[in-house]
Amino acid sequence: MDTTLARPPVGRLLDGRYRVESLIATGGMATVYLGTDTRLDRTVALKIMHAELANDEDFVRRFVGEARSVARLSHPNVVGVYDQGADGRTLYLAMEYVPGRTLRDLLNERGSLPPREALDIMEGVLGGLGAAHAAGLAHRDVKPENVLLTAEHDVKVADFGLARMLAGSSQTKTGMLIGTAAYLAPEQVSRGVADARTDVYAAGVMLFEMVTGQQPHTADTPLAVAYKHVNESVPAPSQLVDGVPPALDELVLRATSRDPDLRPADGGQFVRSLNEVRLSLPPAPPVLPAAPAATGYQDPGHAGPGYQNPGYPDSGYQDPGYQNPGQPAGYQPEGWPAQPPPYVDDLVPGLRAPSEPAAAGGVPPAAAPTSVGAAFPTSGPSAGDSSTSAFSVAEFGLPPVEDRVAVTQREPDDGFHRAAANHTMVVAPGAITDYSRGRGGYGGPREPGLQRWLFSRRLYYILGGLAAVVLVGLLVWWQSAGKYTTVPRVGGLAADTARLEVRNEGLTVTMGKPQFSARVAKGNIISTEPAIGSRVSKGGTVMLIVSAGPHMIAVPQVTGGTLATAQAALRHAGLIPGKVVGQTSTTIASGIVISTTPGATVPWPQSRPVNLVVSTGQPVPDFRGQQKAVAEQWAQANGVSLNEVADANSDQPAGTVTQQSVTPGSSFTAHEVITIDFSNGPQMASVPNVDGQQVSQAEQALTSAGFQVKVDQVGPLNTVFNYSPSGQAPQGSTITLYVGFPHV
Repeated sequence: MDTTLARPPVGRLLDGRYRVESLIATGGMATVYLGTDTRLDRTVALKIMHAELANDEDFVRRFVGEARSVARLSHPNVVGVYDQGADGRTLYLAMEYVPGRTLRDLLNERGSLPPREALDIMEGVLGGLGAAHAAGLAHRDVKPENVLLTAEHDVKVADFGLARMLAGSSQTKTGMLIGTAAYLAPEQVSRGVADARTDVYAAGVMLFEMVTGQQPHTADTPLAVAYKHVNESVPAPSQLVDGVPPALDELVLRATSRDPDLRPADGGQFVRSLNEVRLSLPPAPPVLPAAPAATGYQDPGHAGPGYQNPGYPDSGYQDPGYQNPGQPAGYQPEGWPAQPPPYVDDLVPGLRAPSEPAAAGGVPPAAAPTSVGAAFPTSGPSAGDSSTSAFSVAEFGLPPVEDRVAVTQREPDDGFHRAAANHTMVVAPGAITDYSRGRGGYGGPREPGLQRWLFSRRLYYILGGLAAVVLVGLLVWWQSAGKYTTVPRVGGLAADTARLEVRNEGLTVTMGKPQFSARVAKGNIISTEPAIGSRVSKGGTVMLIVSAGPHMIAVPQVTGGTLATAQAALRHAGLIPGKVVGQTSTTIASGIVISTTPGATVPWPQSRPVNLVVSTGQPVPDFRGQQKAVAEQWAQANGVSLNEVADANSDQPAGTVTQQSVTPGSSFTAHEVITIDFSNGPQMASVPNVDGQQVSQAEQALTSAGFQVKVDQVGPLNTVFNYSPSGQAPQGSTITLYVGFPHV
């Protein structure tokens, strides 16, 4: 691509007014520079067309007209156009400079956004699109790479009318298809038409991507992605991410309907629907992240106004010749190449990047532009590249827009294919000659004999017979299958989603009376009439039966009655008696219902059981440590039999209960046998006579007999004059010695 005039050296003064300061980025049709308006002393973005486009008179005429149209868009969510002019053969636009970063950068950093934050950003996008639609302009390339986010939380849409300008240049013919595969509306691919509703579709896909963190249709090539937009509906975000509100699902499904008539007519209608959805969300503080100053990411293949030069500080990409004062010399951000990526082959055969010597004054040459179809190195499908790719609509089985178009495309690796889903695509006719050539067509003169046979009556007979066979086959096919379709599988889907699925099959939808269901959530489809999967005439009517949720019944008051009475009352109310749990009570008689789960008057699903708690009567007391007579009296009063077992090893007083077979506090039944162990009392031993002995002798004698000794000194002598108890005492008990006076 010849960019001699499109890339002036840094420092040049355009039209005596705009000084070129530094390169921001290079795209497929223009190069964007940071500039200064010397007349008004303000920073601007200078978008300078490539020389080969500036030499096209038709393109220049359309470019000037489009610039005037976009300049009339005075809206806070649109990158403003200040001026348009020409300096010799250099055609340029002076536009608003917007430091910040793109929505693609934000998605690459965070993956997905909360619903409210996504709606806040989308409101700004739709504000800009709505203003353009009201002015009769369609963006035609809505995608995260063309949405700028500033440090002040402003949202701006860039590159209005760029696709329209490309389509109008002499490098394209009728039948041109321009857009980004991941965001193409079905009618753009199948019929080559674009209007405000195609912008609405792309915005809906972008909203889906913000909420889920991924694009709805992905494939290895842009062709396959575009094919999916034509043949597959965008799924509801809640199918990929939990917690997405149903209203947000419906908003995305409406905006991305394959039928343009079912979408909002323009950005204004879309933003009104969006605001209604946002009002239904729970309140939350805005979370729009602030972008660092003088930072942004320029779509390397689609230069747009207001993008920040990747060579500026902290952007993650270093412009050769720029040195950040806060970084040491030679610093390069980790993970990025030391120099801008090389200029690669353009899709137009034979076009290469020209060499560019250093400008006067030691300013290094601008980074070589990324050609049409090239991309910066990426690590995967999430890379924010939107350079231009070209392909033919006819390649994936769709009819050409007007004339047959062909492809000039290299064979990239898988990473290139995935990144290409975000590339702006240009379908160029005439790049390859007619398909009939080189595909078995006969190019030489035909033999005279063959000519005579082709123009004989036998050919008409054969053609007539073939036509009759084809006609009969078509009639048979139409009667057996052609005029029928099948009811799509919408069971379990939300009603709005199911309605769209049925309409996409060309069927009319009616809503039946909601029915209670314990298996299908409220608002989802239970069944259809005709049944799911059955045949129905095209254009026929399908009735959707929506679940009203489970049948809820208030639990009746059954406490205080018998178990049988409570179970009968539950059945009479339409509920199912559930598990019965026994519980002791000191106040409620045995067999009486204490409570239900759930409690009385609580609405409860008809299909779920109601559990009951029934009194088992008074609990068994704790007899341990009490005399066995207490246990005998209780057993006699409650109709329980006692099994009394003597405990010879207990040192507790005789008759004391030491153990019982039933746990204290548990329930019991009449005539139940409860075993208790009671103590026979401690074992007795003879106490030695220690009267008149010295204290040490007495202590030794008593200790040897198995007793404990306590000395009570009441006089001056060391002689035991009395002790207690005497005779016999429980083994191990304490004997008290009285010492101090002579034994009498």
